[in-house]
Amino acid sequence: MAPRLEIVHGDITVEEVDVIVNAANSSLLGGGGVDGAIHRAAGPALLATCRELGGCLTGEAVITDGFDLPARWIVHTVGPVWHGGERGEADLLASCYRESLRLADTVDARSVAFPAISTGVYGYPPAPAARVAVEAVTTTPTSVAAVRFVCFDEAAIAAYESAVER
Repeated sequence: MAPRLEIVHGDITVEEVDVIVNAANSSLLGGGGVDGAIHRAAGPALLATCRELGGCLTGEAVITDGFDLPARWIVHTVGPVWHGGERGEADLLASCYRESLRLADTVDARSVAFPAISTGVYGYPPAPAARVAVEAVTTTPTSVAAVRFVCFDEAAIAAYESAVER
């Protein structure tokens, strides 16, 4: 059964869920946007742990403790940079969501909060990104009961609402 979907406007670092997903860069060492906010909120132990992991490839994911966050776990996934949609971006983005759910299942998570992966500095247009996200989450076998899409602005909320209505 597919997880229940929620769309909210907010700050992913304060979400009270089992797992939050970090839209990370391949180094896993922090950056701007969601990635930087998660690193700041989780505290210095996150950076130390991520240094030991040695990075992550696009479309893949790794899991760490949540450290100082309300969430017990952080799944770090590296979304694709948008190049017009002709370089497998949709498949890589879908893999981010599938791999994140797979890792959430390994820690028996019941709730997961996702940001709009790749839609910030990586340039993925919000509407197609939301369609990929909703399709990947609703078609991936998982024991996760609730998925929350945490949106930074009204445009992202509209994109996710439209994707869910499809």
